[in-house]
Amino acid sequence: MLPDRSMARAKINLFLHVTARRDDGYHELDSLVVFAETADELALAAPRPAGSGMSLEIDGPFGAGLEAGPDNLVLRAAEGLRKVASLPEGAPDWQIRLTKNLPVASGIGGGSADAAAALRLLAAAWQCENLDLAPVAAGLGADVPVCLMQKTQRMQGIGEILVAAPRLPRCAMVLVNPGISVPTPTVFRAWKESGAPFRPAASLPGGWNDVASMAHGLRSTSNDLQAPAIALYPVIGEVLDRLEYSQTCLFARMSGSGATCFGLYADLDEARHAAESLRSHGWWAEAGWIQEA
Repeated sequence: MLPDRSMARAKINLFLHVTARRDDGYHELDSLVVFAETADELALAAPRPAGSGMSLEIDGPFGAGLEAGPDNLVLRAAEGLRKVASLPEGAPDWQIRLTKNLPVASGIGGGSADAAAALRLLAAAWQCENLDLAPVAAGLGADVPVCLMQKTQRMQGIGEILVAAPRLPRCAMVLVNPGISVPTPTVFRAWKESGAPFRPAASLPGGWNDVASMAHGLRSTSNDLQAPAIALYPVIGEVLDRLEYSQTCLFARMSGSGATCFGLYADLDEARHAAESLRSHGWWAEAGWIQEA
C-alpha cells in the first residue's frame, strides 16, 4: 500500500556558525539541526498518465504565498527523481497536494523540507526506495539533504557534510514567527557588511542529560546571523525578549536567517502555555517535542 502522506517537519538550527567562505562565494557553516513536530504535509492526490507531467496544488494557512509552477522545489524534486530513477514504462506521474502549515521564508527550511518529503513520498510510490536520494537532494539546495534524513544532525560545509550529533534529552520547543519573511541573501549581506569574523566550529559534548545542561552548552555557541537579522528586522529581538521573559524558557534563539525563533522547555505543557501567550501578540506560535525521526 502506498503511503498517503509525508510530513515535512520544520528544521531548526540550534546554533549556526559561519566558519569560512569558499572561492565560489558559498559560505561554510557549522550547525546543530533538529526537527519540530510542526510540519507541512504532502500527499499524492491522484495519479496522472505517464508523460503528462507532475502537477502541484497548494493549500493550508500559508499556501497563498506560494506558486505551484515548475520552479517550486516540490516539482523540481519530483522531476529530479524521475530523471535518475529506473522506472518501468508507464509509471504514472502524480498530482501532489502540499498543505503549507509553516511560514514562508522564515529560517526553518520549509521549502527544503517540502522537497525532501516529495522525494520520500515519490520514491515509495515509484518503488525505488533503495535508490540513493542524497545526490538528488543535494542538487536542490543546501538544506535538502538534512531534511531528507529528518533527524537530529550536525551539518557542516555548505550542507553536504552531515555527522552524528550529541545525544539530546527529551526536549519541548516553541516556534514563534512574527509574520515577516526574511530573505536569506539579505541577512548574509548584512552579516558580511558588519565585518564579523568567521567563527570556529563549535566544541560539543557527546550528549546532554537534561534540557538545563543542553541550554547551558548552547550558550557557548551562536547564531552568527541573529544580530544582523535583528538590525534589519527589530521585531525579531522583540520575539526573543518575549521568549526569554517566559520563566520556564531555558534557552531562546533565532533559527537560520530568521525570522522564526525558538525556545527550549523541559515540560511540554509549559511550552504550550508559552505558545498560547505568544499568540496574543498576533504572532504564529506552535509547541511540541523535538523529533528524532
